[in-house]
Amino acid sequence: MAEHIVWQDTKVTLSDREKVMKQKGLIIWFTGLSGSGKTTLAVELEKRLYERGFYTYLLDGDNIRHGLNGDLSFSPKDRQENIRRIGEVACLFLDAGLITIVSFISPYLKDRQGVREKAGKGRFIEVFVDCPLEVCEQRDVKGLYKLAREGAIKDFTGISAPYERPAHPEITIRSSTSAMSGAREQIKQSVEQILHYLFSENASFLT
Repeated sequence: MAEHIVWQDTKVTLSDREKVMKQKGLIIWFTGLSGSGKTTLAVELEKRLYERGFYTYLLDGDNIRHGLNGDLSFSPKDRQENIRRIGEVACLFLDAGLITIVSFISPYLKDRQGVREKAGKGRFIEVFVDCPLEVCEQRDVKGLYKLAREGAIKDFTGISAPYERPAHPEITIRSSTSAMSGAREQIKQSVEQILHYLFSENASFLT
């Protein structure tokens, strides 16, 4: 950290913003292998929350690498920096009172735990999208898994780089259906599962 930097407090607090917005600032963090369905679920969840009148923002791994994290590779070190940066952004959005939905592979336990701790107790909800590797490969329309197995892509999570499964996620979504008709129903049921948790388990979600 640079020297002579002092945190500037403001006169409008998170509590003030939450009262105006009538919601609790949260980070809903989707993690899982590439092709597991993280972004599909995150997009649908945001739509459902928006329809209910909530203020949300979705941070997606590919989108962030088009701009903010465009200078990072997929090496272990850069993956850690990728999550550190997005964790900082997500916590800023949380402080603004937003329901921030994050969709990143985020393969390392330590990195996800770091964001959880920074967000604070009751502000970080981890959604583990648990999908077998073979199903993820079947869904891989970009052909990334094939390239990884051929050695054309290095440090690819699940093939040549590790994925550390969450130990105690708030929500586990088992995403194993590859058939289109079944997948649509699974998406609907999975989003309902998340909404049920948000509204019944998190008593202070609606403030």
